[in-house]
Amino acid sequence: MRAEMPLQEIRQARGLSQKMLAEILKVNQPAIAKMEKRADAYISTLRSHIEAMGGELEIIARFPEGSVKITNFSGLDSPMALQAPIQDPNANLIDLP
Repeated sequence: MRAEMPLQEIRQARGLSQKMLAEILKVNQPAIAKMEKRADAYISTLRSHIEAMGGELEIIARFPEGSVKITNFSGLDSPMALQAPIQDPNANLIDLP
């Protein structure tokens, strides 16, 4: 996998169709399509998608002095647990090996 990819490409690289991912997450396929096109998302929703694909979501803040992993969001379980959406889930918040 590349170091930066949109959600749709991550899903495809993991060999999953939208329908397969929807079944794992117990949602309908259009919900997956909508999530993949969004420019913002709840952190817990993004985490659910990443975990359903076998990954782990980490949020990293990068500063001139260095990077810091933000741990506040590690206990979120439901899509509504966090009310403030993050901007652009594709903007270097996910570090893939």
